[in-house]
This record gives sequence, structure tokens and C-alpha cells, in this order.
Amino acid sequence: MAKVEVLMPKMGESVAEATVIRWLKEVGDIIEMDEPIMEIATDKVDSEIPSPVDGILAEQCCQTDDVVQVGSPVAYITTEAEADTESAPTTPEPAKDSKPAPVAEPVALASNGSSLNGVEEVGDIPKRSDSGKFYSPLVRTIAKTEGVSVKELESISGSGQGGRVTKSDILSYLPNRGTQTQVVAAPVAKAQHAPATASVGHASIALMPGDEIVEMDRMRKIIAEHMVMSVHTSPHVTSYVEADVTNLVMWRNKVKDNFLKREGEKLTFTPIFIECLVNAIKEMPGVNVSLDGQNIIKRKSINMGMAAAMPSGNLIVPVIKNADQMNLLGLTKAVNDLANRARTNKLKPEEIQGGTYTMTNVGTFGNVMGTPIINQPQVAIMAVGAIRKKPAVIETPSGDAIAIRHMMFLSHSYDHRIVDGALGGSFVRKVADFLENWDINRTI
Repeated sequence: MAKVEVLMPKMGESVAEATVIRWLKEVGDIIEMDEPIMEIATDKVDSEIPSPVDGILAEQCCQTDDVVQVGSPVAYITTEAEADTESAPTTPEPAKDSKPAPVAEPVALASNGSSLNGVEEVGDIPKRSDSGKFYSPLVRTIAKTEGVSVKELESISGSGQGGRVTKSDILSYLPNRGTQTQVVAAPVAKAQHAPATASVGHASIALMPGDEIVEMDRMRKIIAEHMVMSVHTSPHVTSYVEADVTNLVMWRNKVKDNFLKREGEKLTFTPIFIECLVNAIKEMPGVNVSLDGQNIIKRKSINMGMAAAMPSGNLIVPVIKNADQMNLLGLTKAVNDLANRARTNKLKPEEIQGGTYTMTNVGTFGNVMGTPIINQPQVAIMAVGAIRKKPAVIETPSGDAIAIRHMMFLSHSYDHRIVDGALGGSFVRKVADFLENWDINRTI
């Protein structure tokens, strides 16, 4: 009969707060376990908070647009037995001690280092602009302190859901305000004389007439930082193997229609590749590790990351947890579900965390091979190329012969601090062996 406290969940290693977008349930509403009660947004992903129990929403500890610290209470839910005696009023006053300040301490700094604490009003910047863009209290406070007008806010490319401008977007915009304004005007005035220059990062880039400056969106910035960090952290080595996957292609062509009719799922090559990778990791677990200083962390679980393309062109890596405990049907359903929700920006924060090994399918873009960059803190990543028909030498009872075969390149990049060439090269060869020896009579 205890009142259940609902806390703002942890949504990533670097995420300390979230903005309340809207409440999906009102005080007095009956709620089932795991039913969403509110929508929240962080600088990485938009998400929902589900109810941990069955009961009645008794109290809302924060309101729409509030910025709430991770671990702070956002609501209280009473169980059915307690609802009659402890149901909260229809319009409760939020608990003063539970509601965090609109601008949290860790982010209360402008780009020039000046404090934003104590700024309670946000001037004439509306929560929603005339075009329908939503601005959180944090974004509006930063905009007022830095003198960013509504017109400027409108010009910022928002990376949040529905084009929402996030804290990261406006903080990334501020350092280049003056530079961007000067750069756009310069080519027009000097096009017939000398090229203008602009500062992009630490380099000076010469602009030419007709050039367009497009600021990277939030996800592209995160990807750029992560890739540079990975290359600086891990000495990358890549090993290649060409695999004959003719039997695999013939088997899939034979079973895919019946599989779709029976299971309602498309059987793509991705879950097949993942199954072969998992089997290889079981035999060579040395690639399923992480390096913490001089300590090697051997992962017990095999959590397979799969790079998926988003409509924006960016890549995101959802993770299939405990992939070694799934059969091919389970892997197929997991792959299709994660890929579909990645394309619609509906992945949950925990679904892009915890990977121990990653696969990327460069063949999707018609590429025959690639040199993938390791997804830290993992130590290896596999790229699978396009499957192409090629003439190849095969062994027959009557001697060698040339035949048309389905061939595919595998590219295995690994951290040479912990994975030597013998293990890295043997691993990609082992994956190729599983693919080449696929049972064409396998039932599923």
C-alpha cells in the first residue's frame, strides 16, 4: 500500500537531465504497468517514461517544459488499494523540494563562461514560435542571456524531435554567430576579387563563390567526435577475407517466401551474418572484450550492435542484447524491429547502449568492402560488403573448374593494443567459414 515514486531514469553516461515535453496521463488517471506516463527529451534522444506499477497517478512533481535532473522524482503513483484514501486532487501543487530548478547547475553556463543562474525570465521568446518550433526553458534562457533573437532561433537547425532546438544545438551555434554572418556576406562582396575565408574547427577554409555553409546537426557532431576519439584511442588494423556465400544465397532464396508467410517477417541477410558472428565469438571470445587502462574486461554477454541508416543520412547503432541466446527467428525479429524504429527515430536510450561487438553492412550502399572505425569502448568491428556474382575457381571431383559464384568481402577492424593480427585475422576467417559452410538443407 506504499506510494510508488517514479524517478527520472538514467539515459546514458553523459546525460544528467531531461526536459519534460508533455504528460500523457493526468492526476487521477488509471495506469497499467509499463504504460507511458510522460514524454521527455534529452540532447541525445526523445523518449517516454513508463509506469513501474499498476495504479493511479497521484501526483505530478514537474510540469511541461521543466528541466529535471536524472534521479529526481517526476511522479507518484498509488496502488489500487490505496487510491481511495490517498488519491491526489485534480490539480495538485507540485512538491517544491522535488521540482528542480528550471536550469540545472551542470549546464548553467553560457558559451562565454558567464553564469546563467538566477535568470528566471526568458524575455519575449515564446515556448513555441509562429512556425511551431518548441523551445525549452533552458534554450530560451540561454538565448536571452546571449542576446539571441527569435529570428536567430528560427534559423538554427534543430536536431530534436520535430526540429526542436536542443541545448547542444544553441551552444554549438553561439561560438560561430559572428563568423557565420561574416562568411555568408563575404563571397557576395568579394566574388570578383579574392576568396573569403572562414574558421571551421581549427582550420582556415577558403570559400569560393557559390559555396554554402551548413552547420552539422547534433547527431553528426556526436558521430564526428566519437570517430576522432576512436582513431586517437585505438591503433586500427583491418584484415580482409573474400567468402563464397553461394550456398547461403541459394538457401535464403529458397526459404524467404515461406518464412515471410509463416512468421510475418522478412528474412534479410543481416540476422544470418549476426548468427555467424555470434558463433565465431563463442569460439574466439578475445574480440568480445574492452580495454580499461591496462585491464582487459572480458564480456560475458554477446551484445551485437548493428549500424542502421537514418533518413537524415546519419548512422545509429542499436544493440541486440544477449544475441547468443537467440535463434535465427529471434535474431530476425530483433533486427527488423530495431531497424524499423531506428528509421523512425523511436529507439529507446537503452537500446543504443551496452554493445560488445558491432557489425556494419556497407553492402547496403553497393560497396564491396570498407574500413570501419571501432565503436568504443569495443575493440573490433566487422563490415560486410555487397554480394556479387563473380567467376571463381572451384574444386570438383574431376578437377578445378571456373564457375559463377556469389562472393562477398568481409573487413575486420580491430584494436591492435589488445587484438593481435593472428586473432583478428583468424576471426574474420572463422566468420567466412561459417558463411561458406552454410547448410543448404537447413530448416527454420
